[in-house]
Amino acid sequence: MQPVLEVEGLVKTFTLHQQHGVVLKVLQGLEFSVLAGECLILHGESGAGKSTLLRTLYGNYLPDAGSIRVLHQGQMVEVAGAEPRLTLGLRRTTIGYVSQFLRVIPRVSCLKVVMEPALARGIDAGLAMQRAEDLLRRLSIPERLWSLAPGTFSGGEQQRVNIARSFMVHWPVLLLDEPTASLDDANRQVVIKLIEEARREGSAVIAISHDAATRTAIADRYLDMLPKELSHAC
Repeated sequence: MQPVLEVEGLVKTFTLHQQHGVVLKVLQGLEFSVLAGECLILHGESGAGKSTLLRTLYGNYLPDAGSIRVLHQGQMVEVAGAEPRLTLGLRRTTIGYVSQFLRVIPRVSCLKVVMEPALARGIDAGLAMQRAEDLLRRLSIPERLWSLAPGTFSGGEQQRVNIARSFMVHWPVLLLDEPTASLDDANRQVVIKLIEEARREGSAVIAISHDAATRTAIADRYLDMLPKELSHAC
């Protein structure tokens, strides 16, 4: 079976210019692949580069070396250093990213925020609304909040809105950064169920989770992340 995502020789460093040119070697020649329907857990101590890896896979960071290839519209394409048009296309239809924080336009209603990924793909507004309402109910967001801007919500409510938005549509590759952090057990179980449903539809999942129960429930494999190394720029 062809992998949905292939990473070869991935290197990422950060130079701290305000700290005497200290160089953080965060990703050091990483190599792995993920199949459709598989869940890979990024495993390692805090600061090992797990979130950096997710952001690099999503195209937020440009790697210093290496290749990130993703199956996009029937062919493998290179993410590292991709043109902006390709990066936007990947984010619209192929790579979904669930961060720990909700970033939305102020004054846009909760329901519209959740519907947006489906509308961006041209899905009928009525069908998108039904899907959004179902997700908000499953994640225990009260209907009285749906017409309000989520910027006014509590942190836990914002996280659940973020999750609902991210699971509105199918993503061939789904990046999850602590999707169950700060959730109560009932909502944690809902998120685990959503991940299971996405995998059955063929999503390749790459996830970070410090919750042992969540890892056990969703993991197929673990990728051990080594602690970053320090050096000094010449």
